[in-house]
Amino acid sequence: MSKQLPEPVAAYFAGNKNYDVSAMLAPFAESAVVKDEGQERRGLAAIREWIEETNKKYAVKVDVSDVTGTAENTTVRGLVSGTFPGSPVELRYAFTLDGEKIARLEISLKNPIK
Repeated sequence: MSKQLPEPVAAYFAGNKNYDVSAMLAPFAESAVVKDEGQERRGLAAIREWIEETNKKYAVKVDVSDVTGTAENTTVRGLVSGTFPGSPVELRYAFTLDGEKIARLEISLKNPIK
């Protein structure tokens, strides 16, 4: 790994290890946005719903392999495994931070085919 995870990002992934919805949600700002699988979720209620749905449907676990970026924009690569077709797959998590909170998270294939 090239550098340490910023605290809000580390808290998000720590919660993921235990499927702890509250721990995964805690680092997000009130008006945060998550973009995953072509859909955007806005605000804590929608993000909570996304986390619960994803945990239930896919049982996702992320093994962080690389971290790059700045204090405001952190990109994490991780090997994601779960109960979905093609598991495991390498995904890119692009975090935008606002102070000690996650303002935006975009999840995509590491090298999407165009």
